[in-house]
Amino acid sequence: MSVLRFLVTRRALTALTRPRTFNILQNPAQIAFASTLCNQNRICHNAQDLTKSSANLSLMQVRGHKRFGHQEEKVPNVTKYFHMFILSLFLISVMDWGKVKRLLLPKVDADAGQRPSSAAGVNGEDKTSESESEDSDDEEAGSDLHLHESKKIREKVGFRERKIIEYENRIRQFSTPDKIFRYFATVRLQDATQTIVCMTPEDFLRSIYPGIKQPDGLGLDQYRRYDPKSVGEQLNLHLEKNSIFYKLGSYGLITFSDYIFLLTVLSISRRHFEIAFRMFDLNGDGDVDCEEFEMVATLVRQQTSMGTRHRDHANTGNTFKGVNSALITYFFGPNMDEKLTIEKFLDFQEQLQKEILSLEFERKEPNDEGNITEADFAELLLAYAGYPLKKKQKKLKRVKRRFRDHGKGISKQDYLDFFHFLNNINDVDTALTFYHIAGASIDQQTLQHVAKTVAMVNLSDHVVDVVFTIFDENNDNQLSNKEFISVMKNRVQRGLEKPKDTGFLKMMRSVFKCAKETKPVLLDI
Repeated sequence: MSVLRFLVTRRALTALTRPRTFNILQNPAQIAFASTLCNQNRICHNAQDLTKSSANLSLMQVRGHKRFGHQEEKVPNVTKYFHMFILSLFLISVMDWGKVKRLLLPKVDADAGQRPSSAAGVNGEDKTSESESEDSDDEEAGSDLHLHESKKIREKVGFRERKIIEYENRIRQFSTPDKIFRYFATVRLQDATQTIVCMTPEDFLRSIYPGIKQPDGLGLDQYRRYDPKSVGEQLNLHLEKNSIFYKLGSYGLITFSDYIFLLTVLSISRRHFEIAFRMFDLNGDGDVDCEEFEMVATLVRQQTSMGTRHRDHANTGNTFKGVNSALITYFFGPNMDEKLTIEKFLDFQEQLQKEILSLEFERKEPNDEGNITEADFAELLLAYAGYPLKKKQKKLKRVKRRFRDHGKGISKQDYLDFFHFLNNINDVDTALTFYHIAGASIDQQTLQHVAKTVAMVNLSDHVVDVVFTIFDENNDNQLSNKEFISVMKNRVQRGLEKPKDTGFLKMMRSVFKCAKETKPVLLDI
């Protein structure tokens, strides 16, 4: 009996300690049911994992084709701030702040005429008055100071105009003569058999003078038609009856061949023409005939920067056809049996330069007395200097401050006399170098003496004073000789002798030539 009780107790303890699932798994039906439940739990877990991964993938593919246009993308704040910063910089760069200042703070002229005389900018002024004058100039930046009240104040050039002017200056400096002519010419002459593209004298001046903007609508290959037979249509060229441009024929207009010839005449000095004439004067009488003149013109043209850059373009019609027949008639007579003397040709060159100078002078809009301001005269002198904008503005501001209250203006005759003096700039350079070597200072009296001795020109005291104001950097009444000579040489040549490329090709040719002609050091061993 005790043995039976022991076995029952042992079986009960074994049943209590053994896992319940073990008993369930003993039945095959229960085993199948349990496996089904496990598979369902596993499928649910896999479905949840798949849902989470697809949600993450959809977040990553917001810009993809699956969710395109169904959800708005949230732009980061950093991107918004960056876009606002770029937009602000653009608005700041294009706005005319001078005009905004004039609108918000209009100028009050209640104190007009009460400026102290010590601030006039004459010799002997103290530094305090000069600094006050400079501050007043800075406040009035962007507006031109003129001597005469009747002259209109020029408006500040806007952002668009400034970029166009910079582009046109690059065309003048680096483009071929063909493109320069096509860009600045404005007239298409309607002839009986053909149409000819021509320049007016104003167009010719605009093509060589930097900073003058081409009229709107008259750019590259854009012209206005002109029929000389039309009675109701006339060209107002603002020329005198005996103008040198009327001797070119074509109703005072300039063809492409005339354009090349005039550039050659302007860019070559008198002495070079004299040498060329003597070289082709076979009989030594100082005269040349028509054929010899053609050879002289060809030789001289090939020595100029414009001549070396020119290539005939038959598709545009801009081919050099020699000297104009009207000019040939003017030089050699209607039957071309006369001789051309060097004096007659140099007189033609002098008349051409005088007319170009007159056109430049008239563009500055002289007052009723026929004078331009000292600042306008300084702009004409520094037109071809190649200065950076800040340096040029500094010099012009110094001239405006110096002659603000007691400026007399520059007459046309004084202007022409000074440029006649500049035509002898090489001899002037030699004379001033002698003064510099001797240790003598180059003051205003010295410059006037050199002009009288070398060029036979009497420069007025006022013109010399303006020139010294431009080139006297330290206000010691001494001329900066080197800078003055270099700027004036560029002014006489009008930038026509500058290289018409960036210099890269010339540098590469020099490198290849040096590499070709130089023997390596290792071969010397």
